[in-house]
Amino acid sequence: MAARTISRRHALGLAAGLASLPFPVPAAVPRRVAVIDWALLETVLALGVVPVAATELLQFSKTVMEPSVPASVADIGLRGTPNYEALNLAEPDLILTSNYYEGQRASLERVAETLSLSIYAPGVPPYAAAAEATLALGRLLGREAQAQSVVAGTEAEIARLRRTVSGIGRRPVLAINFGDARHFRAFGTDSMFGEVLRRLEIENGWAAQTSYSATAPVGIEALARFPDATVIVVPPVPADAMRTLADSALWQALPMVREKRVTVIEPVNHFGGLPAALRFARLATAALLQRGAGNG
Repeated sequence: MAARTISRRHALGLAAGLASLPFPVPAAVPRRVAVIDWALLETVLALGVVPVAATELLQFSKTVMEPSVPASVADIGLRGTPNYEALNLAEPDLILTSNYYEGQRASLERVAETLSLSIYAPGVPPYAAAAEATLALGRLLGREAQAQSVVAGTEAEIARLRRTVSGIGRRPVLAINFGDARHFRAFGTDSMFGEVLRRLEIENGWAAQTSYSATAPVGIEALARFPDATVIVVPPVPADAMRTLADSALWQALPMVREKRVTVIEPVNHFGGLPAALRFARLATAALLQRGAGNG
């Protein structure tokens, strides 16, 4: 199965789409950008833009991890309920948000021009949407060359990683996240992680669509339906979950557990942009190669 590349239509879609943004493209490049959505925060940082303010930076550093956030960026609180006093003090001339926080738009617009760029929406492949958002931000922020480099570089690196795993035997891979010691969420074919697995030409064991994110929590007994799969656990993992699982007879009886085909990778943003896609590709590839999970 050949990995799908970004089509010219997708890659350039936002260039024309800028004309229909919810506010006119400013004549001057915005210099003081505040970011509510983490996928957009990843992206502007990857473009070399340091925002004046962003949300939940301590949690971002723990669960997203890269790109790193410079110390100069002000933390304006929760994504769903930002601290408007702190936001006003940051004096942004542009606020970046997404469909997840549409309920905040009216309040945000009282502070500064507000642009919503959505990567995750039902029926929209998130990888292509993330590439389009990257190009749109590049044009808006005067970083077009950097945006094109991020899009092309991400695709090239995933292609390189695909070649590194092409010589090993293949098992289906389940990318999951634990809610607790008894339940997990699986990332299906229409999630960002699912799209990355496809681009790596690795079979996603959870073939069902998952509404662009992950399934609702299901019991760990469901893993027994995939005896040949390799499992990649994407943090965060509840503190007591792995300890509890270690004592669980059901967990220990699963073929992938008995045969040591379960790997917990470093954290990756479940709803990230191209930086998260590339980070997952690197971590998943490294886990498969290290464990020899694709063999036998």
